[in-house]
Amino acid sequence: MDPVNLFDLAAQQARWLSVRQNAIAGNVANANTPGYRTNDIEPFERVLDRSRVAIASTQTGHLSGGATEAGYAIRPEDPKHAVLPSDNTVAVEDELMKAGEVRRSFELNTAIVKAFHRMIMLSTKA
Repeated sequence: MDPVNLFDLAAQQARWLSVRQNAIAGNVANANTPGYRTNDIEPFERVLDRSRVAIASTQTGHLSGGATEAGYAIRPEDPKHAVLPSDNTVAVEDELMKAGEVRRSFELNTAIVKAFHRMIMLSTKA
């Protein structure tokens, strides 16, 4: 079983959430642009599927694990509702719901990292 560095995984998810928030902000900013198609980022699960955790020896007797860097694909999103007369597919309500999901995910990510950090700090004080 390969070790997974929680801090690296949390940082990768934070970068993914940042890119998703930028895509959502771009959608909202172009809500009135004729012909604009909404964009979204691929799910984080797909990013994790492409990431490979491997053990690499840096020195004799030492092992460390690391995840490969994965790019995030921003893709046009299929409209889930009626296309506007201006041929625009942005629904501000949907974008605000996505922004709320990103905020909650950032908060969960931060809470997990803080808890893990506290646990490490408590184990080193003993």
